[in-house]
Amino acid sequence: MNETPHSLSSARTLWDLLDRRAALTPERPLFLQDDRTLTFGALRARAERVAAGLYGMGVRAGTVVAWQLPTRIETAVLSFALARLGAVQTPVIPFHRDREVGFALRESKAEFFAVPGVWRGFDHTEMARRLGAKGVFEAYDELPEGDPRALPAPPADGTAVRWIYWTSGTTSDPKGVLHTDRSLIAGGSCLAHALRPSASDVGSIAFPYAHIGGPDYTVMLLLYGFPAVLFEQFALPDALEGYRGHGVTMAGGSTAFYSLFLAEQRKQPGIPVVRSLRLLAGGGAPKPPELYYTVIREMGVRLTHGYGMTEVPMITMGAPEDGDELLATTEGRPPEGMEIRIVDGEVRLRGEAVCQGYLDPAQTAEAFDEEGFLRTGDLGYLTGSGHLVLTGRRKDVIIRKAENISAKEIEDLLHRHPAVGDVAVIGLPDPARGELVCAVVEQPPGADALTLDAVTAYLRAEGLSVHKLPERLEVVDALPRGETLRKVLKFKLRERYSGTTA
Repeated sequence: MNETPHSLSSARTLWDLLDRRAALTPERPLFLQDDRTLTFGALRARAERVAAGLYGMGVRAGTVVAWQLPTRIETAVLSFALARLGAVQTPVIPFHRDREVGFALRESKAEFFAVPGVWRGFDHTEMARRLGAKGVFEAYDELPEGDPRALPAPPADGTAVRWIYWTSGTTSDPKGVLHTDRSLIAGGSCLAHALRPSASDVGSIAFPYAHIGGPDYTVMLLLYGFPAVLFEQFALPDALEGYRGHGVTMAGGSTAFYSLFLAEQRKQPGIPVVRSLRLLAGGGAPKPPELYYTVIREMGVRLTHGYGMTEVPMITMGAPEDGDELLATTEGRPPEGMEIRIVDGEVRLRGEAVCQGYLDPAQTAEAFDEEGFLRTGDLGYLTGSGHLVLTGRRKDVIIRKAENISAKEIEDLLHRHPAVGDVAVIGLPDPARGELVCAVVEQPPGADALTLDAVTAYLRAEGLSVHKLPERLEVVDALPRGETLRKVLKFKLRERYSGTTA
């Protein structure tokens, strides 16, 4: 065979992609976890045995199987076994509880539900029974196995809906996002071809494998034939042993991950926190330009950031050869086949990586415009070089006295302040002005206490227009964050401060 990463990205299905990679480099490691190694060939072989075991349980092509499992080798094996059968998978983030899990099971009409048993002190099996889930089975250390000779042929159609992912549902019920194997391969290809890894790289998956980033990252491993370290629980400094021991060269996840690595680096300035590390990469949340320059300066590694969402796992990605200015201030360029259109400031998308819509047809009709472009709700513009700059979300536009104010513009400026570790700028209801601007700040250890006067004086000096200056400052020990990519949960801040006065 004379396959290349670009030719592999034409694989019809995820199973087809694994089959072709396993034929090319069967003995090369794919997943590393603690002292365990799973090769490309071993994943194909074991996934077929597990597929046979699932087939014996009654799982067929089109059967809806939910799974709520941590980031483990067994989770990847189960997922590829389901892909081998052509089942419809609905992954659920392992931190979710009755409300979110019950909703996912009901809406997807899952016929089977794989759980880890008792994990991190929580009994997932008991929750599944409490929710009346069908076909509950534990899939942590042990997976069902059988004789692969009993299996039907693998699925050939990569455009059938075989994945139901869930949006965060922070302020309402989650949305069931419909994906195909081809949309996931297209998203992972964007990430892979932008980062240009080599077979000598070692990646890392430190976020939930049940997140849309799970297949996104795994597609990159299959295209370029290099391994990744799996972290069932991610916390620094504890996880550093895994990064160092396996010689990780590419790490990341989201903006919060960069900040966590940077905090570890500052404990011993000048000594690389992970000597083998050459690249931080991620997405999932906005990246302040100052954070980019700080990472480059203090950690001495490259940083590339991208833009994606559950509906479109990878939209744009910064490339290592982009200059500092582009890497710091943009989200990178889209791959071939991803159309970006800016309509009234909103980013709209069309292409193979875009989901097929939602479980609820009404939500699908609302999300897509008449030309088939997905309305993202994100605001931004394209540069002359085709790089995308995000300026915020429609929900993050603060309207004060009929003037639109970008929360992100203020956040990016405040990130430069030495007494600011992280910040979220929100709009709060105000009877006289419509909304007022509130900055919620998390300070680094040892920083001088901030005052509103000091913040507004700093922003004035930075050239921020007077009408955009915060009228309220809140200093917190820690900003509320989600469990998956550690995004700041602004809705919680709005709930906390909307009913109080300055």
